[in-house]
Amino acid sequence: MDSVSVAVRAHYMPMFSRLGPYDRTLLEQAAWEPTTRRPALLVEYWAHEAALIPIEHWPLFRWRMEDYAHGRYREAVGDKKAAELRTRIRDAVAEIGPSTSGMLEDHLGHEKRPKKGAWWDRSHVKYLCEVMFAAGELSATRRSGFTRYYDLTENVVGDYADVYIPREDAVRSLVAGAVGALGVGTEADIRDYYRLKPAPARAALADLLSMGEIEQVRVEGWDKPGYLHPGAKIPRTVSRSTLLSPFDPLVFFRPRTERVFDFHYRIEIYVPEAKRVHGYYVLPYLMGDQLVARVDLKTDRPGNRLLVLGAFAEPGTNAALVADSLATDLLDMANWLGVEEIVVGDRGGLCVHLHKATRRR
Repeated sequence: MDSVSVAVRAHYMPMFSRLGPYDRTLLEQAAWEPTTRRPALLVEYWAHEAALIPIEHWPLFRWRMEDYAHGRYREAVGDKKAAELRTRIRDAVAEIGPSTSGMLEDHLGHEKRPKKGAWWDRSHVKYLCEVMFAAGELSATRRSGFTRYYDLTENVVGDYADVYIPREDAVRSLVAGAVGALGVGTEADIRDYYRLKPAPARAALADLLSMGEIEQVRVEGWDKPGYLHPGAKIPRTVSRSTLLSPFDPLVFFRPRTERVFDFHYRIEIYVPEAKRVHGYYVLPYLMGDQLVARVDLKTDRPGNRLLVLGAFAEPGTNAALVADSLATDLLDMANWLGVEEIVVGDRGGLCVHLHKATRRR
């Protein structure tokens, strides 16, 4: 989950990267619009960063919620005044239903945060709602774009709110899931997938090794042991090509991205514009089994255009071939986003080839 929507919000991209164009309302329904016939399948929590996880995985993070009883960074919110306000917030949510922090401020007659100021300048109510979300006291849904509505956890995750899995068992399941998702990875790769601490992650790996559920292997070029999932398969060929979100699990852990793909990647959102190398919101481009390019994209919704602000081929790649493939995938993305035109800029050496390739479409 990420608030940046320059191209498209990050949580929509992984399914597009894997499945191609799909109806985004399906994801919204799975996460935030359950019905009696169609129960929720996804829920938001701090799995890696803020993420949508399978709803049945909620109990696997109960230990983390216990660790976050006073917030993700163990903020000083354990005093009597804060405890009283937490109770009032919970009672208010129970009374008025899913609510934004602003709605709760109105209901409680609490002072709102200033209209202007730094993004961290939160009201006490908003601050404690976030603490309660991290602690599992509240869960959340999204409405009106990206607005978070807090609700009682039991209303969002149902019976999973009452399921307790011991910490060691939960961490072992998360580690097994991480190995399965990665196929093969170092201990650091696997640990980062759910942001686990070293000691419990290593203990879980040792348990899984002893149970024969994973295998320790040596990967050529890696200076650390790898851990292989028994179901991992190496395909004879990889013909898929796709654009990836900067937050896609395939590339999120930058050391692994560099080690596996020889692709040095840093997101430059927080870099001053004059110092950016590739652009504000740059998506890696996967072609076959290589990351061959990076593309700075922006969706111009009023203009009904997908803007390619910059496009850069990786050294040693066939730029014309990459551009031809990328043009097809950009067209798919434009159709998926509901915009009619692709406009290619001139920043980056790949743009010359991409101009030609898009004109042929």
